[in-house]
Amino acid sequence: MTPPKSRGGAGAAGGSGRGRGGASGGGGHRASGGGGHGASGGGRGGSTGGRAASSGGRGSGGSSAGRGRPQRAGSGTTKPSQPTRLPKRPDATPQIDVHDPEGIRLQKILAAAGVGSRRVCENLIEQGRVEVDGQVVRELGVRIRPSQVVHVDGVRVQLDESRVYFAFNKPLGVVTTMSDELGRLNIGDYVGNRNERLFHVGRLDADTEGLLILTNDGDLAHRLQHPKYGVAKKYLAQIHGPVPRDLGKRLREGVELDDGPASVDSFKVVDSQPGKALVEIVLHEGRKHIVRRLLDAVGHPVLTLVRTEVGPIRLGDTRPGKMRALSKQEVGALYSAAGL
Repeated sequence: MTPPKSRGGAGAAGGSGRGRGGASGGGGHRASGGGGHGASGGGRGGSTGGRAASSGGRGSGGSSAGRGRPQRAGSGTTKPSQPTRLPKRPDATPQIDVHDPEGIRLQKILAAAGVGSRRVCENLIEQGRVEVDGQVVRELGVRIRPSQVVHVDGVRVQLDESRVYFAFNKPLGVVTTMSDELGRLNIGDYVGNRNERLFHVGRLDADTEGLLILTNDGDLAHRLQHPKYGVAKKYLAQIHGPVPRDLGKRLREGVELDDGPASVDSFKVVDSQPGKALVEIVLHEGRKHIVRRLLDAVGHPVLTLVRTEVGPIRLGDTRPGKMRALSKQEVGALYSAAGL
């Protein structure tokens, strides 16, 4: 009886596997000198009939390459798209001990600052919504000093009861100083009876009325005035009309002044009448007479000018010559606007 044919085909010494690889020195299906898909000692099946070649790899045994394609070096299983090492994690924020045994309990000091009842403040602490000197505090027994920096939900809470903050509506004809050697009407004539040494945040010329922030908090006042922190101011200006359609674009792109270029953050027409218009301008520039000089440079001199907002603080219905104390929320919003 004739024995069944072998699946390997014409195998030679060393075996080539499934008949695809040629024998050493012989002619296989595709190549004759160790070419083909499997070379002597390699290929898909070795002489023992396994799928892996005796000398490694699917393609070659020794120096021969499978089908003429270059073989990838290395025997790892990591795909090229996979990271070969774990990404470096940033170092954890160092823990800071904010507790002062001689201080006041945190929930008590928050309640005194007007954040809420003591129970509400305890809940805020337990929920991890309170930070002291940049450190989240969750323990009710922590004591702190009023000089430490506290944030609730990311908003600064002023704990120093000696600090005061006011919104003052400067009238026309009043100079922005606390005293004046020439005897002109000044801000000090309106607030000189207070015990605190107040100073104004920024200036308004005598012919401009509107909002001024008055405070004895020097750090906040400096931040609010510095253009680096970009605290916006909003003005309403009455100008000669009509207003050309491209005026806002020109002001936003920038106008060259005698002390350098200047631009506005936003511009819009609020109202228009024959020969004049009421426009709203927002900018964070703090240079002297900047709004008047900008509008004059584009051919629309200012007739009247009122500042209505500084950052998150609005003039509202405060009458000229009067001032109001800012709320705790407004003070916190000012701190946020100044990056404190």
